[in-house]
Amino acid sequence: MKRSLFRTACAAFGLLASSSLALANAPQATSATAATTSPMQAAPDVNLHVQAPKTRYPANCLFANCPGTKVGLGKGDFIVRLSAMGLITNNTHSSVNLRNAPAPLNGRQGHLNATNQAAPEFTFEYFFTDHISLDAIAASTRHEAKAVGTKAGNVDVGSFWVLPPTLTLAWHFRPHKRFNPYAGIGITVAFFHNTSAAHNNLGLGNNTFNKLKLNPTVGPSFNLGFDYQVVGNWFFNFDIKQIVLLDTPIHINHHNSGAVGRVHAHDSINPTVVAAGIGYRF
Repeated sequence: MKRSLFRTACAAFGLLASSSLALANAPQATSATAATTSPMQAAPDVNLHVQAPKTRYPANCLFANCPGTKVGLGKGDFIVRLSAMGLITNNTHSSVNLRNAPAPLNGRQGHLNATNQAAPEFTFEYFFTDHISLDAIAASTRHEAKAVGTKAGNVDVGSFWVLPPTLTLAWHFRPHKRFNPYAGIGITVAFFHNTSAAHNNLGLGNNTFNKLKLNPTVGPSFNLGFDYQVVGNWFFNFDIKQIVLLDTPIHINHHNSGAVGRVHAHDSINPTVVAAGIGYRF
C-alpha cells in the first residue's frame, strides 16, 4: 500500500514538473514564431548603402578608358591635334636670272635654296563616314633664301614666311580600331608674308636690294599617316605630306634700275612636311 502511494506521488510530481517546463518555454517559441510569420517587416536601416559602390573607373574620364569610351575613330568624330612639324624644302627646278646687270653678272645662272624649318602645327579633322575624313592644317614657317652659283657667286636673297593652308581628303583603313592608318590627297595654297630682302651689293658698291616679293602658289598634296588611340579620347598621330608647289616666282627689286634692275628667280620648293603630335577627340 505504501509503495503504491509512493509511486502515485512520484508520477504526479513528474507530470507537474513537465507541465511547468512546457509553460516556461511556450512564450519564447510563440515570439520566435510570430517574428517569423508576421506579415509586418522591420524598416530598412537608413545607414546601409549610403555610399555608391566603388568602381575601378575614376569620376573624371579625361585621361582614362571609361565606360562608353569608343575604340578608334569613326563617323561623326571631330579631332583637334597639336603637332611638332618639320618642313623640308626640296628646291627642285630653281633658277636665278640677273637682269640689266653689268656684262660679267648679267644673265641666268645658279639656283635658289630655301632653308628647312620646324614649327608647331594645328590640325582640325572631321569624319564624314567611318572611312572618309576632311582635315585642315594651320601652320606658318620662316625661311632664309640664298641664290647659289650665280655669276655674282652665292648671294643672300632674303627671308620670308609661308602660310600653306592645306585641305586633305583621307581614307582610313581601320575604323574603330586603336591603330588606324590612312592615305589622302588634297590641295595646298601657299601664301608668303613678312618678306624681307637681304642687304648685299653683288659687288656693285652700295647698290642693295630693297624689295622681295613671292607670288602665291597652288599645288596638290599627298599624305600618309596613322592615328593610335593612347587612352580615352587621346590619340597619337604621325603624318607625312608631300606638297607640290610647281613654281614659285620670286622677284627682287633693286633701287637703282641702271645697275641691276630686277633679279628674277623661280623655285619649285615642293616641301615635304613631317608631323607628329597628340590629338583629342570631341
